[in-house]
Amino acid sequence: MKNRNSTEKKTKILLIYTGGTIGMVKDYDTGALKAFNFNKLIKNIPELGQLDCTIDSVSFDIPIDSSDMNVEHWVNIATLIEDHYDSHDGFVVLHGSDTMSYTSSALSYMLENLQKPVIFTGSQLPIGDLRTDAKENLITSIQIAALREDNKPVVQEVGLYFEYKLYRANRTTKINAEHFEAFASLNYPALIESGVHLKVNREYLFRANSTKKLKVHKVMDQNVVILKLFPGFNQTVLHSILNSPNLKAVVLETYGSGNAPTDEWFTLELKKAMEREIFIINVTQCSGGSVLMGRYETSKQLERLQVINGKDITTEAAITKLMYLLGNNISPKLFKTIYETSLRGEMQ
Repeated sequence: MKNRNSTEKKTKILLIYTGGTIGMVKDYDTGALKAFNFNKLIKNIPELGQLDCTIDSVSFDIPIDSSDMNVEHWVNIATLIEDHYDSHDGFVVLHGSDTMSYTSSALSYMLENLQKPVIFTGSQLPIGDLRTDAKENLITSIQIAALREDNKPVVQEVGLYFEYKLYRANRTTKINAEHFEAFASLNYPALIESGVHLKVNREYLFRANSTKKLKVHKVMDQNVVILKLFPGFNQTVLHSILNSPNLKAVVLETYGSGNAPTDEWFTLELKKAMEREIFIINVTQCSGGSVLMGRYETSKQLERLQVINGKDITTEAAITKLMYLLGNNISPKLFKTIYETSLRGEMQ
């Protein structure tokens, strides 16, 4: 441990384990995976003792697979951060990789005026495996959460760390189920890159415009749907989805830079839905790039309808932003303007 002035307090990091591969260890007698005991964290990962910070940990009572992640779990994570916000300087959330981009995007909206790091991480292999990526992801995530300059956290937003890179969480998507480099942020650069040293790209870090107290939003409206276009998509299916009971909004994954069929029935169904105050968000189904409505004839009808422009937002950030804004009862007249405004650095 580094020597510190006796009056200087150690940075306190809270480790929140929700479930996922990173929190599993292999029972070599049976070959089965079992949950890791985070109360014995330092003992099992002695390298953490070299970090100049104090690490506390808390786990979900029943660790969950990320495929079972839901809004209630998001609220649990947000509440844990809220309850420990004043007592801790940073947070590391251990989470299964499959839905990590959804959860971390949601938390970026739920934690308004956040001025401390909340770093999500996980792994492709369990922590006890010979070639595991879990140790590096965990150790570096804690190190990043503890980074300070001028007695302030370097990172003051929700990030996602995986395979040597910290990304803005609401810019990420999972791209690979096999490789250690499981996530990508194709429309926004990495915030920090881990090599021999940590390279902090300060110009890309998010800073809240105010010094207001943390506000935690716990109401997320789930009456939303993601609809991906494909050749052969027909009116019967579209009509059925848009007339689902209680539906309030649709993330429409269009082609390329925001293009969609020009068939009259397609435009008419969207128009009818919008007249019922169902919000339609145009996002590209491409991994990278942006919606540019009106660039091609095949998107001009959406522009004329005043469909909401998702710009370069990811699908994960788009759907969770919808849940957040609907949960806050934003006025229909203001909804399009607010949605098209970057709230947490999620779009250009």
